[in-house]
Amino acid sequence: MDLLEYQAKALFREIGIPVLPSQRIDHPRDLKRLEIPYPVVLKSQVPTGGRGRAGGIRFVENTIDAIAAARAIFNLSILGQYPQVLLAESRYNAEQEFFLAVILDYTLGRPVLLGSSRGGVNVQAVIEHLQRVVVDQEFSPFYARRLVLKMGLQGNLIESVSGIVQKMYQLFVEKDLDLVEINPLGISSTGEMMALDGKIIANDNALGRHSELATLVSTSSDSKIEQQLPTKSLTELNWTDGDGNIGILCNGTCLAAATLDLIYRAKGKPATCLIVNGYASWDLQSTSSPVQQLQGALQQLTSNDGIKVVLVNILSSPAASEEVAEVIANYLLSHLGETSVLNEADRTEKAIAMTSRFRQERSDGSRLSLQRTASQPQLPQFIIRVVGGNFNTVKEDLVNMPVHWIDNLDEAVAKAISLATAAIKKA
Repeated sequence: MDLLEYQAKALFREIGIPVLPSQRIDHPRDLKRLEIPYPVVLKSQVPTGGRGRAGGIRFVENTIDAIAAARAIFNLSILGQYPQVLLAESRYNAEQEFFLAVILDYTLGRPVLLGSSRGGVNVQAVIEHLQRVVVDQEFSPFYARRLVLKMGLQGNLIESVSGIVQKMYQLFVEKDLDLVEINPLGISSTGEMMALDGKIIANDNALGRHSELATLVSTSSDSKIEQQLPTKSLTELNWTDGDGNIGILCNGTCLAAATLDLIYRAKGKPATCLIVNGYASWDLQSTSSPVQQLQGALQQLTSNDGIKVVLVNILSSPAASEEVAEVIANYLLSHLGETSVLNEADRTEKAIAMTSRFRQERSDGSRLSLQRTASQPQLPQFIIRVVGGNFNTVKEDLVNMPVHWIDNLDEAVAKAISLATAAIKKA
């Protein structure tokens, strides 16, 4: 479950990571009692990215402007979600911005440190400079220092930024988290550091051991959800190569960044990268759930004639991973029976119905029949990296389809590029 920014920063403050003076705003009238001096920034508190581009972050100079801005933000839907809380925060002039993250890699079974000497909203710059360090033994300050040196930092920044990484890792372990991210970590002209934005993903399976996180999760799950088609809830990194033929699907910006970084370094050309929300909580009944988004993402990728290879890289809990595999399987199977006249809503409805049928036949011990005619469209090659569950039955159902199951990310990337290159030569 994703925590909201103000909740993440409360945990940052407890662990000793510097954050700006801020105040929770539950209603525009709360700004009449604002305890931090102007100018301030008002931020929509929704568990999605893209707030700034959508108008969910606004700078204000006085109370009148702040109240007007708050009313607008409270009524602004961002990827289908309305905020019930805003964060009012002091403004900060950063001379440099870095990206830092600690993420759990389910394949390795180890935490991974991520860092970039470029932070902020320019995702392309973040990825171009992204560095990675696997914590393959007991953690020590050596790992944080190694990451910072790979980022190219020098002088006093080596000790100060590595200290932040150590505190992030401490929080990651103490709270049994899936992700701790700071983007950006702002550095002022005097060398002062400040976590200007933060993201934390709590592991649902660990909430029983952390009542304080369970309380935060319960308060962040009450936001109003707008009913809409799944593809409208997807995040798309629109700076990918228009001439590429590899489609990428991940759950989480950090994972997408790492995947794209590996592809670019191996001289691959991504055509598009879609991000669905969610790590451990996947609810089939919710129209805004990651499962619904996943169905929409698959439709978007397979309907693009230029995409010859789709790399799916999703890390989640074992139960969620099995559900993801089922959704992919029944989408691919149902795709073979579609006609070209189905519109987007029809395809979504068909995919949902197929999910129910797939689960029913799975429980009956039977298998879906695979039928394909020459008139049906050809699917791109699929490289699937979904780890942590039992996929034997799903693999059997897809045995005659262009699907490759690969657990290792480096091998998955290599296979995707190999198939993409072969497709170009064949054309």
